[in-house]
Amino acid sequence: MRIAVYGRQLSDEILNSVEVLFSEVEKTGGECLFFESFFNQIRQKTNLKIKNRIFNSTDEIRGKIDFMLSIGGDGTMLDTVTIVQDTGIPVLGINTGRLGFLTGISFENIPHAVEELNKGHFALDKRALLKLETNRTIFGETNYALNELTIHKKDSSSMIKIHTYLNGEYLTTYWSDGLIIATPTGSTGYSLSCGGPIVAPQSENFLITPIAPHNLNVRPIVVSDKNVISLEVEGRSNYFLASLDSRSVTIDSTIQFAVRKEEFTFNIVRIDNQNFLGTLRNKLMWGLDSRN
Repeated sequence: MRIAVYGRQLSDEILNSVEVLFSEVEKTGGECLFFESFFNQIRQKTNLKIKNRIFNSTDEIRGKIDFMLSIGGDGTMLDTVTIVQDTGIPVLGINTGRLGFLTGISFENIPHAVEELNKGHFALDKRALLKLETNRTIFGETNYALNELTIHKKDSSSMIKIHTYLNGEYLTTYWSDGLIIATPTGSTGYSLSCGGPIVAPQSENFLITPIAPHNLNVRPIVVSDKNVISLEVEGRSNYFLASLDSRSVTIDSTIQFAVRKEEFTFNIVRIDNQNFLGTLRNKLMWGLDSRN
């Protein structure tokens, strides 16, 4: 079993997780490969004999590893989307962050998780991605997201206008601080905090959620992911912010957006019958009621 390991910043808690993980994988006769920048932090803080088992690109792990483990929070998990890309490599999240909605394994369960992976006792949760197309390249080849595309005002407190179309047919113009186009996975992220609905992962939908709209009759809307959603932005400021998950760039009003469903999926590893509904109840306290 070959496992690629990704992390951002190496806190003491994450270092403990790495040490346990490395030990457990070694017991199975497996091997860990570490993302280079993460590996460099580990080498400075530990005496683990992990040699130079590193990778720094998708091509270095394509067809060569069995799983990727993300150590951190949900933001760290989102980073792995741009690393595994279209390889189909299953990703397991080890939560050392705060909420851990996508990262379902806690520190104390790492030995059990490694054992289950080695035995093949797991399920794959295939999550849809959105793909962003623009008239000028702004996100390079990683123009896709697991959670959402967000357009937001940047240099001014004034609202912006976002003209929105479905398959070329005019939907509406949002007068707001911004707009979120979310996948079902992203429905429990930024969209939720802006009043968007919770959507089950396999619903095959996009959510269009305005951020602080200045229209009493404008609410989030759910549309089929077979639609192409087109956006044009204008405002008093010359510049705006566009984000794909945790990656952000500054844009101007000449950028035109088209959002569609990506052809490949992101495969999340589920162990011990973990499921979306259980995570909703346990992580977001959804439906919490003393009568239940």
